[in-house]
Amino acid sequence: MQDSSLKRFGVSMEGGLLRKFDHLIKQRGYENRSEAVRDLIRDSLIQQSWEDNEQIVAGSILLFYNHHQRNLLEELMHIQHSMHDYILATTHLHLDHDNCLEIIIVRGKAKDIRQLSHNLTSLKGVDYGKFTVAPVGKV
Repeated sequence: MQDSSLKRFGVSMEGGLLRKFDHLIKQRGYENRSEAVRDLIRDSLIQQSWEDNEQIVAGSILLFYNHHQRNLLEELMHIQHSMHDYILATTHLHLDHDNCLEIIIVRGKAKDIRQLSHNLTSLKGVDYGKFTVAPVGKV
């Protein structure tokens, strides 16, 4: 059972770090420090769930690549087809004559999604790859 009542606690930190944090809060448009701290805690909990191999997670794999790279498209397709059970959708965008952006929406056990992400982002010709994760369920 989830306790939704608000609890107060104190945090001590060095002045310079607090100034930087307040600057970040302002940049991101938070109303107050509490909202920012709650988001940081949620993010940490989500990242921890990613470490639990059996946790069901959902997210997106973002790939930037040059489609002229020899065999890259075939390798991307082969990996995606071999792990199709974890892929919910893909979107492919042509950024310019040479470069593409692909977004792959995924869901499955963290260990399987992690493997899929590593397999794709480590391919020669992928200039940048990033996996964004969220657990399926409440944090």
